[in-house]
Amino acid sequence: MHTGILLAFLAYLAYSCSDAAAKALGSSSMPVFEIGFFISLFALLPALLSKRPEDTWRSIVRPKRPWLVLARMATGTIGGMTATYAFVSLPLAEAYALIFLLPVFVAVLSAVFLKEVVGLGRWASLLGGLAGVILVVRPGFNALTLGHLAALICAFVGALTVIILRTLGPTEKRLTLVGAVLLAAVCVNGVLMIPHFVVPTVADMPILVFGGLCAGIGHITIVMAARITQASQIAPTQYSQIVWAAVLGALFFGEVPDPIAVAGMALVGFCGLSTLSGGSSGAATPARSWRTRLLRA
Repeated sequence: MHTGILLAFLAYLAYSCSDAAAKALGSSSMPVFEIGFFISLFALLPALLSKRPEDTWRSIVRPKRPWLVLARMATGTIGGMTATYAFVSLPLAEAYALIFLLPVFVAVLSAVFLKEVVGLGRWASLLGGLAGVILVVRPGFNALTLGHLAALICAFVGALTVIILRTLGPTEKRLTLVGAVLLAAVCVNGVLMIPHFVVPTVADMPILVFGGLCAGIGHITIVMAARITQASQIAPTQYSQIVWAAVLGALFFGEVPDPIAVAGMALVGFCGLSTLSGGSSGAATPARSWRTRLLRA
């Protein structure tokens, strides 16, 4: 198997472990913003190792198109906060199923704002994925919560990030886009956590460090994978997160999906893979995962 694909699988395993750590911390008295602050802070350590030799640390705070980078920082930070809330509030597999609606939002926004042509085959795959999400969530049978809304917001701002990154194009360095978002997440979460700050317990700190380091490792490995392998080849590996969500949820949180939910997750994964291989060229870029869109250009 290609090294880049293996690195991508490792990245999404690391991301899933980070999300599981955030969920574990949600059972404590620690507020969501505080969880986001510490995980983003510890994620900076390994993520900044992705710096290229020709880049400078000053490039993080000196973008060439500051307003667009600021918008990308905003969508990335909101996406991270809403994802954390969703993982804390919902079963992991359910949260992922909703966040994986991102390609649907991308297709709509691309058609409206970028005038891209989305083929009928891709629309069919996207609608099939939506049907899979409905099987997992089953609105009307299960109570909808703010966690579901947070996951949907995460998917939507992730789609906005795609549009912004396409507009930015090659003008910004990867270090700028990765470092700026993590710094923004640290600052915003840091301010929002102040009114309800809770001193982390001795038991919480290892989980915070583990979650942050896993997120940072995910950033590094997905960047490495993207450098040596085409996006269309590594994008399908994102759907391994559905498997990791089911495994981690069952092992550590007692979240065992029922057969209908399993069928829905399988449909989401199948339609996601179909989305990557079909449709018009104008819709090819949405093949990148929601997390890759939030973190790299």
